[in-house]
Amino acid sequence: MRRRRLAILATAMLLSPLAAGGAQAQSRLDFSLANSTGYEINEVYVSPTSADAWGSDVLGQDTLPAGRATGIRFNPAASTCRWDMKVVYADGDTSEWRNLDLCRISRITLFWNRQAGTTRAVTE
Repeated sequence: MRRRRLAILATAMLLSPLAAGGAQAQSRLDFSLANSTGYEINEVYVSPTSADAWGSDVLGQDTLPAGRATGIRFNPAASTCRWDMKVVYADGDTSEWRNLDLCRISRITLFWNRQAGTTRAVTE
């Protein structure tokens, strides 16, 4: 139970995407998420790799249309580098990536491989 509370607290440290607006200090964990899958993404979850719960959808009420990108912003106090990410598409399908080193990643671009039936993430 304590671990779940820590996971929720850590996830709560994530701030809304750029659409939320307002001035804020940048975190070294901030990254741009680009959707090159051809499908709309309805939800994005990012949680520390050590957590056992996803927490809240960082897009909030927004979606990430195909061909668009958004900024994912973290509270500057967040310090762990290793994070997991899950996306939920408009049709309910999901894709997950584990152990992303956000201290070294500034952009994640998602691509759908129709032939393999998988989504891949390219990091920069």
